[in-house]
Amino acid sequence: MGNRVKFHCAVIGAGVIGTAVALDLRRDGHEVTLIEREKPAAGASFGNSGAIVNGSCAPTALPGVWKEAARALVDPLAPFSLRGTYALKATPWLCRFLLASRRTEAERLGRSLYSLTRHATEAWRSLSRNTPMAEYLHDSGWLKVYESRRAFDGTLTARSLLDACGSSYEVIDAAGIRELEPALAPIFTAGILQTGGLRISDPGGLVDSMVDTLVAEGGSYRQGAVSTILPERDQVAVTVDGRKLTADRCIVATGPWSKPLAEQLGDRVPLDAERGYHIMLPPGSESLLHRPVLNGDRAFVLSPMCQGMRMTSQSEIAGIDAPPDYRRIRSLLPEAKRMLPELDASEQSVWMGGRPSLPDSLPVIGPSSATPNVLYAFGHQHLGMTLAAITGRLISDLVARRDPAVDPTPFRADRF
Repeated sequence: MGNRVKFHCAVIGAGVIGTAVALDLRRDGHEVTLIEREKPAAGASFGNSGAIVNGSCAPTALPGVWKEAARALVDPLAPFSLRGTYALKATPWLCRFLLASRRTEAERLGRSLYSLTRHATEAWRSLSRNTPMAEYLHDSGWLKVYESRRAFDGTLTARSLLDACGSSYEVIDAAGIRELEPALAPIFTAGILQTGGLRISDPGGLVDSMVDTLVAEGGSYRQGAVSTILPERDQVAVTVDGRKLTADRCIVATGPWSKPLAEQLGDRVPLDAERGYHIMLPPGSESLLHRPVLNGDRAFVLSPMCQGMRMTSQSEIAGIDAPPDYRRIRSLLPEAKRMLPELDASEQSVWMGGRPSLPDSLPVIGPSSATPNVLYAFGHQHLGMTLAAITGRLISDLVARRDPAVDPTPFRADRF
């Protein structure tokens, strides 16, 4: 990093995306203030499955997803659920989501997603090199296992997208699954191993380490709530807890809370919170698996963490402020035990967090409509951990007005 400070950059949001952006900007020579209203990793960055899935290219809305959406209307315990009291408000988002599931559209969106995710592992290695952050990152890959042939056949569209994009994966049989994960019950007949990815052993700990690294490298961290962002000539005025902070550049990375800030700048993006849940299982159970494993029949993930085994599940559309409903995640505990017979399925803690999701499964990365001095980095849905490091690099390129590492056009805020 050079000695010359180029800009003062205010980064709003200390989830994994905002923290990666702040760290990359600091290493690019900027003065950086990272602002968070609660604490680092207070939202979805804390409770996810910890998978960095290099080369992921399947949007959430794939052909046939309308069947899951229909089930969500009548079954609150479905893997994808819609809270009845929120259904009317969610209708525009759901309509866009279903339109995005058309085959030609899903293929286009998959290619755009791949343009980012193919850099995921390399970008994370670069960001974490020679720092304590590296202790949280482990080679593993991402494994999906299927008990029924019907469930495996349901992955055909996703596998076709992986093939079209050139993403690396292997289809494995029952013997291959047992070789990779011998503690799994011998009930799975087929699996998909996406290679080249990483496992995060403590997502919250990783983000805390990122903030510590930022401060150690000369950046600053400030706790406070941002209420307004106002362009002022060549700068940006940010109101933090009622006080004005002036910066040369401002990056909005507040996850599902980014929508009102973007609206202040004239950008109406269909952002909503796609809520996910987890249960932590006892310490010691993490040794049973070597990587995150998705049960493709029951739509949940078992992921080994420093603190024990984490079970994650569900995509729930209910708004950001609705109280959690832990019935679905708890109902899956017997299935987790069936999947991993040696597992101690005693609940240690339970959690819910909101993924910032857009109906086309692509994030918003790039300048606001009001001014190039405000940039967005939000809406990474299920791939926040995967895409954080490459998003930081892309924002740094845009701030420096270099040729970007990835074409940002598909991720512009005005695409809607």
